[in-house]
Amino acid sequence: MTTSATPGTGPTENSMRRALKRARDGVALDVTEAAVLLQARGEALTDLAASAARVRDAGLEAAGRPGVITYSKSVFIPLTRLCRDKCHYCTFVTVPGKLRRTGHGMFMSPDEVLDIARKGAALGCKEALITLGDKPEERWPEAREWLDAHGYDDTIAYVRAISIRILEETGLLPHLNPGVLSWTDFQRLKPVAPSMGMMLETTATRLWSEPGGPHYGSPDKEPAVRLRVLEDAGRSSVPFTSGLLIGIGETYEERAESLFALRKVSRAYHSIQELIIQNFRAKPDTAMRGMPDAELDELVATIAVARHIMGPAACLQAPPNLVDSEYERLIGAGIDDWGGVSPLTIDHVNPERPWPQIEELAVRSKAAGFALRERLCVYPEFVRRGEPWLDPRLRPHVRALADPETGLALPDAVVEGHPWQEPEEAFTASGRTDLHTSIDTEGRTSDRRDDFDEVYGDWAELREAAAPGMVPERIDTDVRAALATAADDPTRLTDAEALALLHADGPALDALTRIADDVRRAAVGDDVTYIVTRNINFTNVCYTGCRFCAFAQRRTDADAYTLSLEQVADRAQQAWDVGAVEVCMQGGIHPDLPGTAYFDIAKAVKERVPGMHVHAFSPMEVVNGATRTGMSIREWLTAAKEAGLDTIPGTAAEILDDEVRWILTKGKLPTATWIEVVTTAHELGIRSSSTMMYGHVDQPRHWLGHLRTLARIQQQTGGFTEFVTLPFIHTNAPVYLAGISRPGPTVRDNRAVTAMARLLLHPHIPNIQTSWVKLGTEGAAEMLRSGANDLGGTLMEETISRMAGSSYGSYKSVKDLIAVADAAGRPARPRTTLYGEVPEERQRAATVSDGHLPELLPVLD
Repeated sequence: MTTSATPGTGPTENSMRRALKRARDGVALDVTEAAVLLQARGEALTDLAASAARVRDAGLEAAGRPGVITYSKSVFIPLTRLCRDKCHYCTFVTVPGKLRRTGHGMFMSPDEVLDIARKGAALGCKEALITLGDKPEERWPEAREWLDAHGYDDTIAYVRAISIRILEETGLLPHLNPGVLSWTDFQRLKPVAPSMGMMLETTATRLWSEPGGPHYGSPDKEPAVRLRVLEDAGRSSVPFTSGLLIGIGETYEERAESLFALRKVSRAYHSIQELIIQNFRAKPDTAMRGMPDAELDELVATIAVARHIMGPAACLQAPPNLVDSEYERLIGAGIDDWGGVSPLTIDHVNPERPWPQIEELAVRSKAAGFALRERLCVYPEFVRRGEPWLDPRLRPHVRALADPETGLALPDAVVEGHPWQEPEEAFTASGRTDLHTSIDTEGRTSDRRDDFDEVYGDWAELREAAAPGMVPERIDTDVRAALATAADDPTRLTDAEALALLHADGPALDALTRIADDVRRAAVGDDVTYIVTRNINFTNVCYTGCRFCAFAQRRTDADAYTLSLEQVADRAQQAWDVGAVEVCMQGGIHPDLPGTAYFDIAKAVKERVPGMHVHAFSPMEVVNGATRTGMSIREWLTAAKEAGLDTIPGTAAEILDDEVRWILTKGKLPTATWIEVVTTAHELGIRSSSTMMYGHVDQPRHWLGHLRTLARIQQQTGGFTEFVTLPFIHTNAPVYLAGISRPGPTVRDNRAVTAMARLLLHPHIPNIQTSWVKLGTEGAAEMLRSGANDLGGTLMEETISRMAGSSYGSYKSVKDLIAVADAAGRPARPRTTLYGEVPEERQRAATVSDGHLPELLPVLD
């Protein structure tokens, strides 16, 4: 239990003196020094607070608001007080029986919510703080029944729906506190709320895992789970509020460790907009009613240490209703914000502690030398940053209430509802629409975006995170025995044997590729297949933050472009005219494209060229479409199929291991969600390819896990048409330019991956494709001798690999592809997307036009 320092148990005078000097001098503290300073009292605490206040003042000066302390004028909306957790200090949460006895529903009704929001708007409030228990439907049947009766799949669906109504009917900005959220939950809620939050509280796992602990029996209070939520918020570019609850039984060291964990997330993603330092207050009728309240000195010391650890740019808040008017001490310790203060509603989490009057808060702040200014629920730094932090559908709502210069609240803003809708003219062609051809003649404007140092997160943190995963493993398994197993029956390869073969080199690698080639011959014969297809990348505007991607651009970048629907259809028509049987369409996650835009793209192609196979939309695009429309993945894919979607590419897989994924990408979907998308597609009769991008921050053990995962999915669904090897193109990749990744795979890696894909996916995925775009003619021919049987497509245009630095062009004629097969000593034949026979008419059209493509679309007039 946290207690004040006592003689014999607290820090020594020397350790306190050293730590105070380091704090005064602005030297970075470590956990041990922070734990010492958390115990500062008397003169030492005065010294500590003074240095923390100087750090705060420097940050306010740099932010352009010196001497300003902020607050948010809000209403508190307890959407439901049901929860699946059992925190031992909480009076917010109740049970269905008590709600019924007091005449309340399991959730607040829309009318009840909007009544509070309208009254708040009339009083000039600008924030609707929506707080609720974690996943109540998973514990309480009554919650599930209420959601079903009102047409909501889950609590998050209701939160999304009511947030839209608040925006449209009252003008208040929702700040969401729904507890633990998944990555997909963030995608669902980001379009309807400028900011969200969840207190970390503590990283002390024992307070959750041990009987009698304050979080025992509460699955959502596991520190690792809550840290994952903070990271997913950062990956999703959601302005996020978090903080500590002090005095619940943690030690000073554990409290210090919690602050450093928050700093780590903040540095990695730049997404934590504020930290709340909240002092424990014991409440009657709780298991912790006998615990002493956290003392004021505890709170002051923790605020001061938090300020030193988080630095001058951090925003620190202490709720003013949880102290007995000692406001000046909190300001003196380094806070710069009072949090939400409501002139209308009570603090439903601490109902016994009324909010101070805003006027009184202004007077007390002034007495401490600070002017009180109102902010929005989303902090001014994020208002000014704009994309990708604010969804385009929220920008009009935020602009109506924000001072464009400071990002703070406009004092005289009219709080009224505005339509929540998709941006207009989503498919207006713009930018460098000739990039698919000029990338080969003129190249890219520069090797990196000018926001390189910020958009991908903190490179130093990434280097530290990537290092363990890139350490090679020692392999003790007998390679000769593994080769014997592979030759006899590759389905019997153990993980240890497979890993040994993935490391094979020299004569062992030669033997491995011969075995893989023999398995290929027995499985699919000698024919090398190819498809006459065209890639159409309809936009490269994207804010996901994939660190391996050199394709993505901001809308204002010189190389950015977006095609119109007519241009997409024109390119599909051109492809059909020269014999194509498929268009492969993928694009960046453009913030202005509505979730239904993908349907429009598929329809545009099918209306212009009814016979064209539409192979389109990666799992990331599927999730983006589903979350933007509020549809489930299954509903969205069903609608896409009705619009003309035939199959989906299994891209966005990279490596299906989150250890690697979160190094490679800031905001792309996690492994479990990728699997959910492709398995759902397969269940709906929408087949897909499968892919693996390798040679960056991965190791052979990651390749093995990835291939095993694909094999399991294929055994379950049978929906994969092929497996495509995608060697990492490093030249312009941000993760390489930052000095983190390897410079792509070696020839050895390529041969081993191709051979082992053949063996580990046998007999479930019969087609193994190699990429001439990434490997060139000679490299592709070598892979055909190592177990591959497919060369992919003619492409006609290819921008993604070329932007990354691939030097092998954007188009191969049918004759070129046949020549690659010839180099491997094999015959070649065309195929369809599903590996069927190509109609004679299509073959004739391809032959007539082969090597003589029509002029592709010009730049905009």
